[in-house]
Amino acid sequence: MKRKHKTYSKPKRPFDKERILEEAKIKKEFGLKNKREIWKADAKVKSMREKAKKLIPASKEEQQALFDRLKKIGLNVNSIADVLALDKRDYLKRRLQTIVFEKGLARTIKAARQLIVHKKVLVNGRAVDSPSYIVPVALEDKITLREKKPKKTEEQKSKEDVEEVKEKQEEKTTEKTAEE
Repeated sequence: MKRKHKTYSKPKRPFDKERILEEAKIKKEFGLKNKREIWKADAKVKSMREKAKKLIPASKEEQQALFDRLKKIGLNVNSIADVLALDKRDYLKRRLQTIVFEKGLARTIKAARQLIVHKKVLVNGRAVDSPSYIVPVALEDKITLREKKPKKTEEQKSKEDVEEVKEKQEEKTTEKTAEE
C-alpha cells in the first residue's frame, strides 16, 4: 500500500495572533471542523499558484488548459495574474458544505455539514459524505437532498405482522397438502 502524505503544512509561527484571529473568523464563516481544513485549502491554492508560475513562459495552450481545469471547479480565472490572486476563501467557497448552505438546502453552515456527513445530500444522484468535496460547476445544479421515507405507524406495522402470520400459515397448509 502506498504511503499517504500530508496534504497541508502547519504555520511557521504557531502563535501569531493575527493569523489565529483570521483563521477563527474563516472557520466560523465556512463552518469548518478545525483549522487543518483551512491549511489544506491554503496548500491547494499554493499548489495552483506554483503551477501557474511554472506556466508563465509556457505556450498559450498549456496556460489555457490550466485555466479550463480551474474553471471546471468554479474558480473564475482568465490569466496567470488571476490564478496568482486566488485566495483560500475562493477555494473554500467551492466546497460542498458551503454550496449546500448557499443553495438554501440547510439552515446553517453547520447543519449543511451534518446533512453531508449523514449522507442526506446527493450530488448527481450519488450520496457524498465529504463536506470538503469540491463541487464542479457542471454538478452544482444537481445537488439535492435525499427523500425522506415515510415512517410506518403502529397500526400499519400490526397489519403487516398479521399478514405475515397468515402467509406462513398458508405456506404450511400448502406444504401439508403437497406431502399427502
